Amino acid sequence: MIDFAFDRASSVADALRLAAQPGAVFIAGGTNLIDLMKGGVLNPLRLVDVNRLPLDRIEPLPDGGLRIGAMVRNSDAAHHPLVRERYPLLARALLAGASGQLRNMASTGGNLLQRTRCHYFYDTAFAACNKRTPGSGCAAIDGQNRIHAILGTSAHCIATHPSDMAVALAALRAQVRLCGPRGERTLALVDLHRLPGDTPQRDTELADGELITAVELPPGGFARHSHYLKVRDRASYAFALVSVAMALELDDGGLIRDAGLALGGVAHKPWRLPAAEQALIGRRPDGPAAQAAADLLLAGARGFGHNDFKLPLVRRAIARALHTAATGS
Repeated sequence: MIDFAFDRASSVADALRLAAQPGAVFIAGGTNLIDLMKGGVLNPLRLVDVNRLPLDRIEPLPDGGLRIGAMVRNSDAAHHPLVRERYPLLARALLAGASGQLRNMASTGGNLLQRTRCHYFYDTAFAACNKRTPGSGCAAIDGQNRIHAILGTSAHCIATHPSDMAVALAALRAQVRLCGPRGERTLALVDLHRLPGDTPQRDTELADGELITAVELPPGGFARHSHYLKVRDRASYAFALVSVAMALELDDGGLIRDAGLALGGVAHKPWRLPAAEQALIGRRPDGPAAQAAADLLLAGARGFGHNDFKLPLVRRAIARALHTAATGS
């Protein structure tokens, strides 16, 4: 039995005060945290319940963008009329994640903060996991690594970030609003998560006791031409082997005027390179354009044996997502 204290926060300020206590972590839907506690991977001393915080609204922004509160459930966000109308890429990505039951519980903030992980991280029978026990090694590098990263890896970790929502938000150039002991700040979604480097136990750039309060989407949203492609082992309740969030604006002549592009299932964080998006602009959404973007995105990529197939799969997935986003078929 794991002993821990439980507090229910009544406000953001109250949540920050409670989180300042040793061993405290926030809990919302608990869809990832409870699994890790059951398995003995994480053993927090105090859970700070943030479910009653007034962060569960989806609201238009004055500039035409959209604010999604951190406590908005994934199902509610996926089916919200403004999300479906303005940001269909995000709605599709949300519905591709987990299962209906989990989407009903998972929150926007919690989805972003779920642990970057793999089978070895979850299974404490394997002692070698730098993410779980820094300095112990990485069993995946020479082990079963079919689902693991091919980009941004280090000698310390090759795990992948599991969120579908985060990949779409990266392509949509979302911002994350944070509140902590030192006040409020905003991070670009692409800067929220970290590559493993020599500290793979740190998944994000959040400071101690910092809380996600909202995600903000810029106006536009690529509503007419976007697609989320998720390649996985089964049709539901499976992490992506490779995913592509593709968002396009086309001019009257069918050329790409603007593009958002991010990959999932291939790195410790959603993988987005502005240079790859720039390589699409001014071109037709065809095979050569997809190849140019893929060349940039895959620069420095390497497989670890079982996951070598991801390198050609990324190229095919980008080409398919580009065609589908441009044509709707």
